[in-house]
Amino acid sequence: MASAMIAEDGLEGDRARVGKRAVTLIQQEHLAAIGGFLGGRPVAAEVLRRNLVISGINLAALKGREVQVGAAVLRLTIICAPCSRMEEALGKGGYSAVRGHGGWCADVVRPGPVSLGDLVQPVD
Repeated sequence: MASAMIAEDGLEGDRARVGKRAVTLIQQEHLAAIGGFLGGRPVAAEVLRRNLVISGINLAALKGREVQVGAAVLRLTIICAPCSRMEEALGKGGYSAVRGHGGWCADVVRPGPVSLGDLVQPVD
């Protein structure tokens, strides 16, 4: 999808949970790491069911901070732990491969539209 709206309760059309898991983000770089742990190519982002795939910024270094994505502002809260479906989706070892690489959960500080290619940057 080239653009979406992040509302107060998360990405419009998603079944997000309001609050700390309203929006989920994963770094593109981690998709390659997960695939590598499984002995293959990068994992497709949709398999992990995260809302936004970003690159070029270390989300772990921004835990607890606000980041602007497009016109929206999100606060990174907790790491997204893998669910039990990862073994089914990725095969044997899928859960362990995603552990520590599954992205971050965020709450919505300011709703707004986001588009493919939007800059992701810390809010100071």
